[in-house]
Amino acid sequence: MKVIVLGAGVVGVTAAWYLAKAGHEVTVVDRQPAAALETSFANAGQISPGFSAPWAEPALPLKVLRWMASRHAPIVVRPRIDFAMMRWIEQLLANCNAHDYDINKSRMLRIAEYSRDCLDALRKDTGITYDDEQRGLIQLFRTQKQVDHAARDMSLLDQAGIAHEFLSPDEIARHEPGLMENRHLFKGGLRLPGDESGDCHMFTQRLAQKAEQELGVTFHYETTIEALDASATDIFGVRTSAGRMTADAYVVSMGSYSPLLLRPLGLHLPVYPTKGYSLTLPVTDAARAPVSTVNDATYKVSITRLGDRIRIGGTAELAGYNLRLRRDRRELLELSFSELFGASGDMSQGAYWTGLRPSTPDGTPVIGPAGRFSNLWLNTGHGTLGWTMACGSGRVLADRMSGKRTEIPCLDLSLDRYTTA
Repeated sequence: MKVIVLGAGVVGVTAAWYLAKAGHEVTVVDRQPAAALETSFANAGQISPGFSAPWAEPALPLKVLRWMASRHAPIVVRPRIDFAMMRWIEQLLANCNAHDYDINKSRMLRIAEYSRDCLDALRKDTGITYDDEQRGLIQLFRTQKQVDHAARDMSLLDQAGIAHEFLSPDEIARHEPGLMENRHLFKGGLRLPGDESGDCHMFTQRLAQKAEQELGVTFHYETTIEALDASATDIFGVRTSAGRMTADAYVVSMGSYSPLLLRPLGLHLPVYPTKGYSLTLPVTDAARAPVSTVNDATYKVSITRLGDRIRIGGTAELAGYNLRLRRDRRELLELSFSELFGASGDMSQGAYWTGLRPSTPDGTPVIGPAGRFSNLWLNTGHGTLGWTMACGSGRVLADRMSGKRTEIPCLDLSLDRYTTA
């Protein structure tokens, strides 16, 4: 079967890889000059199945109200007349209850755990490297309230069979020696030994090269995707800046831009951009730098070691498709890093970046067929976890499109969970 994948971020490229491995003839189209130059370019670098959780939790509405008065709030809503944003927020709030939180987190853990297994197999099969480390992740709790809240998440981790342990401040410092001097700042932490880290941009570009050279995948870069041509039940072409392209099946993996492509077809995809920021610093003091990944639960910031660099990523901003680099968001990243790891990285040399995470109201990506169209498939809406879930999502999609039985339950990952609700 001939398949066109729309989008060459980590989600699109991994989908193309697994589709080609399944024997399909695959073409990937992207407007950038190479793979992984948008949201996959400089994300936090963590592959964190155990940290997979929806933003829509019972306490979120009150937290957001408190954060409104703070310059360093982890989540910011920029007021604007945007009906898509207002509808997305309404759906997000509808999921802010204990029942939906447990359901959403459980299925996020399912796809994320499976994805890590797929990545492990891919790494062994291909020998691909990407400043990767398999040293786990530690979430730091600065308050007793955060420790108490973590107990609920740990019960869900127990149910999912995911290895984890609660650490005292001294135990945290044994895993992350760079935190020794500042261990008085936190009450404890949750360690997830099965989580990983790595450079998503490096991985995606190297996998795209392997897909092209070893599996015959064709990449059309610097090609703008303009529209899908459709009948009532089928897609029969995609219009691009390089002309019209046709295939037997089409996969939409355009991140935050996916709903814009689908809207003219009458498909409502509940994906909205949540803007994230990162700083990448050179390591100046290896002894004080992070060993793997540390998540600061107070500021919602992740700090990851990537070879001789440190990646500081986080914050969430609802501001439409605006890519302006804001000073206050950088201050938040700098604050968290400085309090925890001091001068282990050169802040003056920090590369500041922003990207649009394609987020669903319930936190779970949309993977599967697209409504009434028999040959249109979706693989998008991974939010902050595109790097974590990419390989598993691509494998599930390829198996479904090939008519194979998937290795994990996946029907509740499709768009149907919104249209039948």
